[in-house]
Amino acid sequence: MYSIILQAAPQGGTNWQLMITMGLMIVVFYFFLIRPQQKKSKDQKKFIEALKVGDKVVTIGGAHGRIAEIDDDTFVIEVERGGRIRFSKSAVSLESSKPAATPAKKA
Repeated sequence: MYSIILQAAPQGGTNWQLMITMGLMIVVFYFFLIRPQQKKSKDQKKFIEALKVGDKVVTIGGAHGRIAEIDDDTFVIEVERGGRIRFSKSAVSLESSKPAATPAKKA
């Protein structure tokens, strides 16, 4: 008699609830992880394509300089005292180059 009371009633629709939960998790992952990463990659590609001679850039290795020459997939930056270094275009850091290229505001 007591075992009948303690048994849980069979629940219907657990498969649907699981499917809805999994679907919501996929949507959340898309909007919070995948989509922003795709946008960042697209912005980086646009930035690299828009580089021109004379732009100030910062590489992912931290080298600061001004672009002196541009080839198909490489560019040469001129660093302090006329030194020149060749880098791959993919070595430019978008996050570091944007603030370096804009002049500092005087207070």
